Amino acid sequence: MGRRRGTVSGPTERVVIIGAGLGGLSAALRLTGAGRSVRILESGTQPGGLMGRWESGGYRFDTGPTVLTMPGLIDDALACVGETRSDWLDLVELVPSYRAQFADSSVLRSFTDTSQMADEVARVCGASEARNYRRLVGYLTALYGAEFDTFMDRNLDSVTDLIRPEAITLLRLGGLRGLDRMVGRYLSDDRLRRLFTFQSMYAGLAPARARAIYGVIAYLDSVSGVWFPRGGMHQVALALAGAGEKHGTQISYQTRATSVEFTAGRASAVITDAGERIPTDVVIVNSDLQAAYRELLPAGLRPWQARRPRHSPSAFVWHVGSGGELADPAHHSISFGTAWSTTFDEIINQGRLMSDPSLLITSPTVTDPTLAPAGRHTYYVLAPAPNTCIAEIDWPRIGPRYVEEISRVLTERGFDAEGAFSSGVEASRFISPADWQSQGLGAGSPFALAHTLTQTGPLRHPTQHPAVDNLLFCGAGVQPGVGIPTVLLSGRLAALRVTS
Repeated sequence: MGRRRGTVSGPTERVVIIGAGLGGLSAALRLTGAGRSVRILESGTQPGGLMGRWESGGYRFDTGPTVLTMPGLIDDALACVGETRSDWLDLVELVPSYRAQFADSSVLRSFTDTSQMADEVARVCGASEARNYRRLVGYLTALYGAEFDTFMDRNLDSVTDLIRPEAITLLRLGGLRGLDRMVGRYLSDDRLRRLFTFQSMYAGLAPARARAIYGVIAYLDSVSGVWFPRGGMHQVALALAGAGEKHGTQISYQTRATSVEFTAGRASAVITDAGERIPTDVVIVNSDLQAAYRELLPAGLRPWQARRPRHSPSAFVWHVGSGGELADPAHHSISFGTAWSTTFDEIINQGRLMSDPSLLITSPTVTDPTLAPAGRHTYYVLAPAPNTCIAEIDWPRIGPRYVEEISRVLTERGFDAEGAFSSGVEASRFISPADWQSQGLGAGSPFALAHTLTQTGPLRHPTQHPAVDNLLFCGAGVQPGVGIPTVLLSGRLAALRVTS
């Protein structure tokens, strides 16, 4: 009997995973639980990939993603080795999930409880728009229901894999129409339309260019719920790594894979920077996709999906440890400028910094004060920025000036009432697109490949190499895509290629 389509043929007892990011850890837990011998090679000193940690003067900062949705996927990964989340993580649901402040100084808090959110929408935007919001929730919920099994939690090897009843439902729901247009069918207030479409930036697209299928991100943020682990986001990586090691996963830190060896058309070993040759039956690559093909794999193996990638915009992140508190503290705040469509055009097409920025301000100490010295606060300010393919910006020179600009904007918008971003600053560091690029991220973007039509679903790089069935991939650059939930899913999907 031949192998099942989309699975690994031959022996699969030994697995080497390159990279201890969330995708690699997710795959490792499933494979360890299925009885495979799993070794992870991690070039850094800690697990998590982009989900790292920086400490300074008693302040602890998460250096990667700050928004956590779908915690059930963490439960699923831990359950593969018989562990439960409560033994490893203390997750807190954020209520509200966001505090949104608009250019007219109006404030709208985003609640996942539909009745509570409807009341908030009625207070800010009127009773009619509250009714429209309820209709939008119904639409987003239906979209998610049709999309999860069809596009997200499934390996897609060809367009024919989409021939399912759910795909027809998704088309009827307008899933391939414009996100901005579909949300606009329900909401007329521009503030609400921004709140339910800004998430397309995570997929690397302006709302006017994104497909409505990416409304699922708004569903996760605004309907399903947003969470935070006490101790910081890095605790998620520590939990997954710790559970894996407890049950036999071997993680070799400060060990860089330099190449994958092939024998008779199959991946047969991984070579490290120390010259170690590690024989294996299966290789799973959990690193930036372009870096993997450039540094680890022979040039002739690069499939069409990896030849001319379009990357998402990047991000400029300012970490701040401060004695100043926000005037209206919230774990996640969004500060919207007046400009909207021009903002996306500036960073995606023109390669310019936002002239009227919209910013994400995360203050983890609102939820967990232990992340800073007593009476102090941590802030993570994210400004979308052009990636390094779109613009050649001298970030070592521009970066400090941009920090000053962001501080000025936050002061003008009322976020700096107690000197949180000026006189009260005690720790400060910024991460620019150039820094992301130096970490090996293509185009200096932590959001990986943009979810354009030709980089979505079955047209996105699969979790299995098309020509080498025991060479697998996981992470943001492959199916199903960018974000903590989808990266965790990519590890699960890669592992299923081995165990199914």
